[in-house]
Amino acid sequence: MPKIFENVAANVSQVDVLPTVFHPSTDLCLWKLIIVSNFSKPKNARSKRELAKREPRARENPKTTLFLRGPSSSSLVNHLLTDLHALKRPFCVRFNKKNPIHPFEDASSLEFFSQKNDASLLVFGSHSKKRPHCLTWVRCFGGKVLDMMELYVVQDTARTLIQFKGEKCDIGLKPLLSFSGSQFESPVANQYTLAKSMFVDFFRGGETQTIDVEGLQLLVSFLAGEDGPEGEPAQIHMRCWKIVTKRSGQRVPRVEVEEIGPRIDFTVGRIKEADEALRKEAMKVAKGSEAKPKKNVETDIVGDKIGRIHLGKQDLTELQTRKMKGLKGLKRARESHTDSGGDSDSISVSGEEGSSGEGIKRPRLAQ
Repeated sequence: MPKIFENVAANVSQVDVLPTVFHPSTDLCLWKLIIVSNFSKPKNARSKRELAKREPRARENPKTTLFLRGPSSSSLVNHLLTDLHALKRPFCVRFNKKNPIHPFEDASSLEFFSQKNDASLLVFGSHSKKRPHCLTWVRCFGGKVLDMMELYVVQDTARTLIQFKGEKCDIGLKPLLSFSGSQFESPVANQYTLAKSMFVDFFRGGETQTIDVEGLQLLVSFLAGEDGPEGEPAQIHMRCWKIVTKRSGQRVPRVEVEEIGPRIDFTVGRIKEADEALRKEAMKVAKGSEAKPKKNVETDIVGDKIGRIHLGKQDLTELQTRKMKGLKGLKRARESHTDSGGDSDSISVSGEEGSSGEGIKRPRLAQ
């Protein structure tokens, strides 16, 4: 590429170079460049507002989840997509039409849907003989797929939201999340730590500064069981409970939980981990949004807050001690002798007269 186009090509997202054409007389090389930029200038006020909404911010909006169906999906997968959509409302979008997408083979369609709907989370439902009742969880960053994971639903133990009787939770509640199992707390990144990160992002919702106790009505628990007898990976058991408070005759109410569904048992399938460079970019925090650490304040293992106080140099001469009558005379004698310019060690003198003809009396000390 000629030098005149190097600066232009460095500032665009995509540059297509057409074949060179040589002039028959001057033998000069003529280049044609088609420059396609992903971030074109807005043509009107409406498109300008839409682009402004997608700009990065110090505090991002709640993540929107997009629910999609594959070319073939079972009735169980469709019901579970409906139930997860009900738990995620109002930060979600659902497509009912079938989409010929294979996420692990070609994720370009998912990236297009993510950009079009401003959705950083996607749940893709599909069903096949090789991968039955499959839910693919996808996370995107900057319009690109960050990571994804396949979870196969166990058909025998699955129960939908409709199969549970009773009153359901309201829309837009922030659930309490519970993760039980040593696999979720592994120091080494594995498929279960990825699943925990996916579920936390899915149920997180918007950030709030205050909490209303009346709004704590939904509890979603995830349990990682033991490995199978033939070396099969441990299943992830998902349960949804409604927190109910009842009268107890005391000041503190009695708390009970009722299962409201859905009840899903997952088996972990294929996973695609995030690229290291893209992960670092996604984990960046805006300057000024981090909480400033407080100096000399620490938290111990138990969780107690410990503070360290730095004091200046203390003057021990002004320290208040126990008062005694016998020390008062000695103190006055020292002060008077210091004012006259003498030494504190030569307070006592003999009874002889000085040059002035007057003798200094010795103070009476306490016995």
